[in-house]
Amino acid sequence: MRRAVLVGLLLTAAATLALAARPVQIYEVSVHSTDASAAYADAMREVLVRATGRREAASNPAFAALIAHAADYVRSSRSLGAGVMQVAFDGAAVEQQITAAGGSVWDEARPFTVVVLSPPPTGAADDEARQSLEEIAEGRGLPVTLVPMAVVDSAGNPLSSEALLSSAQRLGGDAMLLGRADPASGAWQWTLLAGFATASWNGTLADGVNGAADALSRVQGNAVPLTEEDAVVAVSGVTSLADYASVERMLDELPGVRRAALDETDGTTATFGVRILGGAQAVERAFAGSSHLERTGATGASLAYQFRP
Repeated sequence: MRRAVLVGLLLTAAATLALAARPVQIYEVSVHSTDASAAYADAMREVLVRATGRREAASNPAFAALIAHAADYVRSSRSLGAGVMQVAFDGAAVEQQITAAGGSVWDEARPFTVVVLSPPPTGAADDEARQSLEEIAEGRGLPVTLVPMAVVDSAGNPLSSEALLSSAQRLGGDAMLLGRADPASGAWQWTLLAGFATASWNGTLADGVNGAADALSRVQGNAVPLTEEDAVVAVSGVTSLADYASVERMLDELPGVRRAALDETDGTTATFGVRILGGAQAVERAFAGSSHLERTGATGASLAYQFRP
């Protein structure tokens, strides 16, 4: 009886956690060119970066044939005026060639990333920062939004990573990209917070978005198959409804996940059925950098983790 009530409560809580991952436009881009052949090649370079999640894809020799024969994959094109051409490619055909060349494709449902700058820019500086961040993110195929958010508590103490990520999630985000201004260097100190990936680095606004896209796309690795597979994920140390909801959300946010649902509970162990692009291999790779889930075992499509709140 207790198990049935607990599962019911969990399913109710999980239903309120709408997935924030958002599909992005990958295979339709606009480029500055009046020459169709040049426009197709430039558009394919941009598409390769968006599709793979890797900046170097545009100059990767493995994709040289795709760029050289970009016209073969054009589904439609039209002039938008002012020297701008909009090009739409056959996404399925391009993906097939990417994988045939040994590359991987970043799933189109990508982590919606809340960007927070501290201190927040104001006036014209805020508009400029927002436009810059959104343009760079569009080129990388990463959905972002710039929002003002407190990064310290009422006493001026820095908020924990967990508190910051929770705030971002309440706004509908899957991940948070925090940029702290460094007056000494004029650069930004960047921190990416997500349930399945964390990273820190320094750099410009462009470096912030590029670093986040690099980290979030990297969890899919270089050889994740483009087929949906089932995995069984058993998580021990789950002692409360909040723990169940946290684990459920982490699984829901995995890149390429199609379904993550509780199958059964046994004491403090919860077992989830996960359907995801790449199966158990994708789950294991994604959680390799998690501070909350430590892998304790793996057999085929079954994985075991210890939850650490």
